[in-house]
Amino acid sequence: MKLPRLQLWLAVGVAAMTGALGALAAPAAHAAAGCRITYTVTNQWPGGFGANVIVDNLGDPISGWKLTWSFSAGQTITQLWNGAYTQSGSQVTVTNVDYNGGIPSGGSTSFGFNGSWNGSNPVPASFTLDGTACTGGVTSPSASPSASPTVSPSTSPSQPCDIYAAGGTPCVAAHSTTRALYGNYNGS
Repeated sequence: MKLPRLQLWLAVGVAAMTGALGALAAPAAHAAAGCRITYTVTNQWPGGFGANVIVDNLGDPISGWKLTWSFSAGQTITQLWNGAYTQSGSQVTVTNVDYNGGIPSGGSTSFGFNGSWNGSNPVPASFTLDGTACTGGVTSPSASPSASPTVSPSTSPSQPCDIYAAGGTPCVAAHSTTRALYGNYNGS
């Protein structure tokens, strides 16, 4: 059956609008996020110190990153390399530079800095990478932003494992898609 031209254009238009509305109603995809921070004071002298920070990406690949933390004893950064920083009071923000913005799944990057201190120089208590608390675990993606199940790392994160780890708990080394499917299948 041959449709008249006007009916054909209307049918195509309705199909296109239906597809567009369906895309708008679909839940947004979220990347699995997870990180581990290793903060090491490499040297210290009266009133000053040097530190190295390693950012391990335990989730999906990252393209451009921002790490934040707070100093608890009034420390200040005086010089930083392999990143760009701002500091407002105790709050520190370090962002990537052009050559270290991408961190693949399971990859890492690092930066170092010199700082000053007065009285004591404790290690920061917590770090946040792109809005995700760096706990050494992974937050799985979810269709609902309010439900973000946490996947615990295996007892030995350097050893390979699979989705059927002891107790049915997936390990961090599992591919992000597998983690996402597991989270959607089992719920939070």
